[in-house]
Amino acid sequence: MALRFLGVDPSSPGGDSPSLFYDDVDDSYVIQGWRVDEATMTEVLAIGEVPPHETVVRLPRRMVRFFLDSNGEEQG
Repeated sequence: MALRFLGVDPSSPGGDSPSLFYDDVDDSYVIQGWRVDEATMTEVLAIGEVPPHETVVRLPRRMVRFFLDSNGEEQG
């Protein structure tokens, strides 16, 4: 895995989370985010199951600008 750091939430206290990475081996994003609260998880589970090998995290909208494609260009 070759992770490339894309950015950290500029409003994060301490500057350590949430963070976004790009994995150029499998063309995917790796997200470090806040755990969702119980109320949010209840809403998620009302839509469908979250498999044991998956998790749900929260990422602030202001971080969308860090989502880059493999060429480093912002996606629309």
